[in-house]
Amino acid sequence: MISNLSQRMITGALFGTVVIGSMLLNPYAFAIVFSFFMIVGLWEFYQFFKQHEIVQVSKEIGIFIGIFIYVLLVGISFEWFSVISLALIFPLFFTLILNELWAKHAHPLLNISVLVFGIIYIVGPFYLSIDLHVRDTSPLPKVLGMFLLIWTNDSMAYFTGRIFGKRKLFERISPKKTWEGTIGGIVFTLLLGLIIGTYINKGEAFFWLVSALIIAPGAIFGDLLESLFKRSLQIKDSGKILPGHGGVLDRFDAALFTIPFFYCWSIIYLYWK
Repeated sequence: MISNLSQRMITGALFGTVVIGSMLLNPYAFAIVFSFFMIVGLWEFYQFFKQHEIVQVSKEIGIFIGIFIYVLLVGISFEWFSVISLALIFPLFFTLILNELWAKHAHPLLNISVLVFGIIYIVGPFYLSIDLHVRDTSPLPKVLGMFLLIWTNDSMAYFTGRIFGKRKLFERISPKKTWEGTIGGIVFTLLLGLIIGTYINKGEAFFWLVSALIIAPGAIFGDLLESLFKRSLQIKDSGKILPGHGGVLDRFDAALFTIPFFYCWSIIYLYWK
């Protein structure tokens, strides 16, 4: 147990250093780091169905199309490509369908759904993080603030749940989560949001308090959703790239669900302000 805890702490520290360091360095460094995580995450997602009896997806096609769409979107954010390039996304999605014409699978609609969902679920959030970071000029980058709130929610929910937890939150999917831990995570997330908006990004207390109210439940739902996927597929971890934590999807589960909502709120606030 002690060895596993030490392993988790070391991996977590290195992971946090790489993520935070890339955010503070420049948008290009952040894009490189998150592009790596995106590709690994996409591979892990399709790997879920490697031994599945019903779903038969082409991992290679999903990853290729996913990377192509991702590069296209990131290129538009960095102004490498024209916005008109977005038109390419629609034929690319339809290209995913063509494989089922020759594959002779028993459940083509299910296979297509999994392929498309993998791209939306993985590529979308990673791209939105980069796009928001490119647009941002805050003293503390908004994407960094979002991750600090997500990590605070996860950590404090765990500790308060271990100390005070009695009533199960969603026992069918995640037996260890409790209402007490959930409430504790939300309270500490709100406190950190208030600190960021008052003392770091001064004058943005309203933005960060609302962000905390979005991020805390988003992180919880993201964690539960990933647990639901793994339980339904009888998988413990999405991968082994992060010792003590599992795979990229295990580490980003809360963020993948939270990012689209935080991005939407950030864009609304940016133009509203």
